[in-house]
Amino acid sequence: MLDLNLIREQPEHVRQSLRNRQMEAGIVDTILSLDERRRALLTEVEALKAERNAVSKEIGRMKDPLERQAKIDTMRAVGDRIASLDRQVNAVEEELRAAIAALPNLPDPRTPIGKDESENVVVKTVGELPDFDFEPKIHWELGPALGILDFERGVKITGSRFYVLSGAGARLQRALIAYMLDLHIRQGYREQYPPFMVKSATLFGAGQLPKFADNLYHDAEEDLWMVPTAEVPLTGLHMDEILEERQLPLLYTAYTPCFRREKMSAGRDVRGIKRGHQFDKVEMYIFCKPEDSDVMLEKMLRDAEETCAGLGLPYRIKQLCTGDLGFASAITYDIEVWAAGLQEWLEVSSVSNVTDFQARRANIKYRPADGSKARLVHTLNGSGLGLPRTLIAVLENYQQADGSVRVPEALRPWMGGLDLIQPE
Repeated sequence: MLDLNLIREQPEHVRQSLRNRQMEAGIVDTILSLDERRRALLTEVEALKAERNAVSKEIGRMKDPLERQAKIDTMRAVGDRIASLDRQVNAVEEELRAAIAALPNLPDPRTPIGKDESENVVVKTVGELPDFDFEPKIHWELGPALGILDFERGVKITGSRFYVLSGAGARLQRALIAYMLDLHIRQGYREQYPPFMVKSATLFGAGQLPKFADNLYHDAEEDLWMVPTAEVPLTGLHMDEILEERQLPLLYTAYTPCFRREKMSAGRDVRGIKRGHQFDKVEMYIFCKPEDSDVMLEKMLRDAEETCAGLGLPYRIKQLCTGDLGFASAITYDIEVWAAGLQEWLEVSSVSNVTDFQARRANIKYRPADGSKARLVHTLNGSGLGLPRTLIAVLENYQQADGSVRVPEALRPWMGGLDLIQPE
């Protein structure tokens, strides 16, 4: 959430930031109008309350009963007016909060200006693309042929965009999760196992509500939401807390399944496991002091890169432009791995500095060691990595001419030493 003072003091900067994000800027005028209305109402309320307090003291000194009653009747009308104004203030404040909550974070000055994903900037490419002396298969051919990926039973159990991993496929998925978590722990993150369901306030704090409500799974009876990413419960860990400066930075990693309705991607990537309503992901998350967040962004990006490199996957880094930037992010780098069967780059991680955007929504602060006023922390998040697409890249890049798949060396400790997946 943006600071209202920033919107008041630099409205044109906020408008231009919205335009750079390919968004309408009229909401800024709406916010300023609501803010002006709120302040005018508060001024009137305060004046009436001051009048009521002064007259109340005056009434206490009055001797004439008729004059006293007249003043009481007058103040009763003033009280009714105050109550009416209080209701108006509450209504305007609710509108104002909703309008500010709809604003995305402001792009970092280093974020390139662009209209959409076509204008993202490739920063670097690492590794050689695999060169086969045969026609590489796509994972939706490889997996079923190996007996490790079953689309038909996934659809039978649940519906479209669901699948079942079986045998070595399920074990490979679990190996990827364990490999990533153990690597992130060595990189300095503390593992968490958070709930897979959260309340509305947690989603609001993470910037998912109200904007993405239609893309989330909601149990209306209990008002619980299935997590779309571990970023959400990790944000909520310190919601409404004041941390001590000596505690920062806090580095967390967590595995969760993720649940998204994928309404915004209807008709895209309908084959295979590239995009589904349920998927696994390992997340990295950092709480830090504002002056440290740039250094933490560089660290998190290196850590995500190390995850790809350890798997022997060719990857590239793209910096997102303003038109493709996530709602809460100020600056984001995507990491994409090459999938030899699909013959395309697949995004497996987005590493973002969210600055104080989530901290303001979730009320997360820290107390400086010098005893000065509590300040908002900065938060950062990054996938370390998203499993379906990482699994695709492993299957397609490590496939052999006979249809088997070599297991990357980094994963073999969690595969019981298995180095080759063959038809079951």
